[in-house]
Amino acid sequence: MSFNSKFWLKFSLINLFIVALIGLLMRYKIGFEFPYFDQKSLQHSHSHFAFSGWISQTLMVFMTAYLIQKSNSTVDFKKYNYILAANLICSYGMLVSFILQGYGAFSIGFSSASIIVSFVFAYCYTKDLKLLAATDLSKKWFTAALFFNVISSFGTFFLVYMLVSKTIHEEEYLASLFFYLHFQYNGWFFFACMGLFYGFLNLKRADHSFFETTFYLFFISCLPAYFLSTLWANLPIWLYVVTILAAVLQVVAWFTFLNLIVRTQKVSLAKLPYFLRYILLFIVFAVSVKVLLQLGSTLPTVSKLTFGFRPIVIAYLHLVLLAIISLFLLFYMYANELIHCTNKIKVGVIIFSVGVLINEVILAVQGIASFSYTVIPCVNELLFGTAIVLVSGIGLTALYTVLKTK
Repeated sequence: MSFNSKFWLKFSLINLFIVALIGLLMRYKIGFEFPYFDQKSLQHSHSHFAFSGWISQTLMVFMTAYLIQKSNSTVDFKKYNYILAANLICSYGMLVSFILQGYGAFSIGFSSASIIVSFVFAYCYTKDLKLLAATDLSKKWFTAALFFNVISSFGTFFLVYMLVSKTIHEEEYLASLFFYLHFQYNGWFFFACMGLFYGFLNLKRADHSFFETTFYLFFISCLPAYFLSTLWANLPIWLYVVTILAAVLQVVAWFTFLNLIVRTQKVSLAKLPYFLRYILLFIVFAVSVKVLLQLGSTLPTVSKLTFGFRPIVIAYLHLVLLAIISLFLLFYMYANELIHCTNKIKVGVIIFSVGVLINEVILAVQGIASFSYTVIPCVNELLFGTAIVLVSGIGLTALYTVLKTK
């Protein structure tokens, strides 16, 4: 079977619906009585399936489609069908096994197999990147994304080692967990999305030298930026200074890049449908908030408050994974017309996007209120209602995509 991105993207949207559905169930358990299923096991299933079955799966589909489109090569790309199928099997395996047993033999087995699949994809895709033109700046972003995806696994392997050997130390556990998370969403996810965005706008060094410089600034800063997640560990002063410089570098890189995009791509972006323009605007705002929050977290008092309150951590993770990464994947899918956007699908995407916005506002308010130990009335019920909006939106999108797309 030749590579068919529409076929695989149906699974991606169904998987996002499943992610939202588990999120809804978790919210219900927090706000109401529901004795079935362990909340921690649901959380593990939710996060692992979101990372593997939704985000990584979709990025691999987009990157493969991009390679086929830009290379104009007669090379056989069918191997990516097998890789994507294997990733789906591992993802569904994690989805079920984490719910049933939490961290156990089957869930660890599927997680490990998923990492091996990501290694195979990285190897195959890196080899095939030579098919792209040397002037294609997306190559650098994709190469770095695959690199960060591979090294993020070191955190996972160390976590598995601690769980199997039952030698869990809190600081080492947190350091390993944040290592995996950082190089997933700030490395693999972010760099892959930037590569796709560069390709979407056809950005070249010839247009402006800073388009290439942006990559180097983010790549150099991504490695030490990991320590933004471990400021609680009393870092040596020199490493703390390097971490601050990394946060500053990302702020400078992002806002300079954003300014260039506004100046040079205004006409191209104005051609997008209104709802996609507003989604892109929200994504840009979310990324801007993210890099500023990272810079603010370098202040010791802010860092202690941030890592001391779980609502802040949850709000930040949802900002990155929902408001930035997930919305960008939906934006790219429909802006590139990889899936034809009918009116019903459009309504579903808009409802989902509104749900993401409401979710972030509520989580942000809850997080800020937690600084003064203020309890927001009915916050759990509000978040449950928002989860219903998210499920409804992506449910409509997935349903009409499956029904209408061949």
